[in-house]
Amino acid sequence: MDKSDITAEQLSQEEWTKRCSLTEPRLSEMVELYRQLGFEVLSVPIKSSDLPREGCRESFLIQYERYKTIYTRAQLPND
Repeated sequence: MDKSDITAEQLSQEEWTKRCSLTEPRLSEMVELYRQLGFEVLSVPIKSSDLPREGCRESFLIQYERYKTIYTRAQLPND
């Protein structure tokens, strides 16, 4: 499944927790931090429908394709 097609509901069913939406360079820093803390990490492109409805929505719309949302879950034990 293409990561850009994954829905928040599907991720929740697979026990992924939404953490935050960022752009580089903070995106890579947070991904690395969560990995160091022992989490599996997934970053997916943010969808325009996920943007804030009020306030700074216009700012996000200008470059929303640069944002990715970080999801984490506990690492599964190795068999």
